[in-house]
Amino acid sequence: MHPDESDPMSLVFPADPASHADVQIRPATAADAVAIAEIWRGGWRDAHLGHVPDALVTARTPESFARRSRERIGDTIVATRADEVVGFAMTQGDEIDQLYTGPAARGTGIGGCLLAAAERAARHTTGRSAWLAVATGNAPARRFYARQGWTDEGRFAHAAPVPGGTVQVDCHRFRAPSAAAETATN
Repeated sequence: MHPDESDPMSLVFPADPASHADVQIRPATAADAVAIAEIWRGGWRDAHLGHVPDALVTARTPESFARRSRERIGDTIVATRADEVVGFAMTQGDEIDQLYTGPAARGTGIGGCLLAAAERAARHTTGRSAWLAVATGNAPARRFYARQGWTDEGRFAHAAPVPGGTVQVDCHRFRAPSAAAETATN
């Protein structure tokens, strides 16, 4: 497939063909919402329980993941293997807001492919380098992003949306590798 420069989601094809010929990265469809919600809920619990305020844990019900998966389809890309969704990423402006893979896809490199695709889509949409927030206690994710070349810019209070407002979460802001290159050339 050839990318359409006017459509940022078309820039995410394909996954790294050298290492993941059996994986397709594509825009999510409404039919993917249930699989996205399942991956999101399981991955969120693995990454966040014990690292975020109880108010956020209470707000993250199975129904909240299902609802938000449906609402966010338009800014979601998925990784599929044999037509099964094995991971996803959501962007919101220049932020990569969510990135999760299912248990069978963890450690396979698919997360890195999704991260690169989401970063390209965010950059194409906004013209700015992408960033993301990682809960301070989520050391495995922080190591993953560092291995991908992202820069930890330090701690900040992230306002996680919940019904009726936000919950402040202690996080680290990571910036895409392209940001370091921009800084070095300016």
